[in-house]
Amino acid sequence: MKALVVEELSRDLSGLGLRDVDAPRRRTGELLVAVRAASLNYPDLLMTRGDYQFKPELPFVSGLEMAGEVIEADPGSGFEVGDKVMGGAKTGAFAQQIALSTTALRAIPEGLDFAQAAAMGAAYHTAYVSLVELGGLQPGQTVLVHGASGGVGLAACDLAKALGAKVIAATHSEAKLEAIRRTGTTHAAILNHGRFREEVSTLTDGALCDLVFDPVGGDVFDESTRCVTFGGKLLVVGFVAGRIPEIAVNIPLIKGFSVVGVRAGEYARRFPERGQRIAEAIDKLASEKRIAPHIDRILPLDQWRKGFKAMDRGEIVGKVVLAP
Repeated sequence: MKALVVEELSRDLSGLGLRDVDAPRRRTGELLVAVRAASLNYPDLLMTRGDYQFKPELPFVSGLEMAGEVIEADPGSGFEVGDKVMGGAKTGAFAQQIALSTTALRAIPEGLDFAQAAAMGAAYHTAYVSLVELGGLQPGQTVLVHGASGGVGLAACDLAKALGAKVIAATHSEAKLEAIRRTGTTHAAILNHGRFREEVSTLTDGALCDLVFDPVGGDVFDESTRCVTFGGKLLVVGFVAGRIPEIAVNIPLIKGFSVVGVRAGEYARRFPERGQRIAEAIDKLASEKRIAPHIDRILPLDQWRKGFKAMDRGEIVGKVVLAP
């Protein structure tokens, strides 16, 4: 089969390529799935460089998540040949077939196609853990979402709005503001350059934000500490900007807010029953058409390089999906 294999770590994608490899063999307790769509996530890019906290042994097949059709299953597994499923692991999705534990897969919610299903999992799981599980999001609250043009950021906007929050989307790119507004997932969209606290204050009539969702870090985090209301939470999701910021603890003390670290995947691994509940909640919202991932582009697997480069350059609004 064809698979996108990372053979060496590199800064310029030179260490990976589309290769002919042996198809995986399913073990007891696993499903063999024909991959119909696989979505690109930022950790996929980081793993090609060795910059992600999970460092798989080389060589490995890239790709966190996918959607497809079951082609082999154990009798009594709850799955049958032809079932449409979504899910994934830390690697292996950018291939024509994948073997995964039954616990790593679930049925595609009604109304989602393969591309949408592939783009749903990691982004919306991260958003839900951040905003609902750790943030305690309530209807009527105000949420500031940084990195709002990315797959995770846009999922956070979509989820927060569906759950009754007022959403302020923030991005570094003026060119993306109108594209974000067109998705219909926000109430306002702003640039998070410089002293954006004043614009946040104006939009909230001085009340500021109950939750700040920050996958960016760097200067954005620094200014975000001025955007959280008393009793609010600043959710640390990642450091796309590159610089890991620091904070003097007297700032959250005086302003009365919490800084909360988010490791959504680890959260589900430590609390599997909560992970299952989160998946069910997301699937219910999707089947009710209250949330849906925004797909920026769908590329054939042999054009993987275009997708990776577009993500690296920050050109994407939503998700890139690869079709094997």
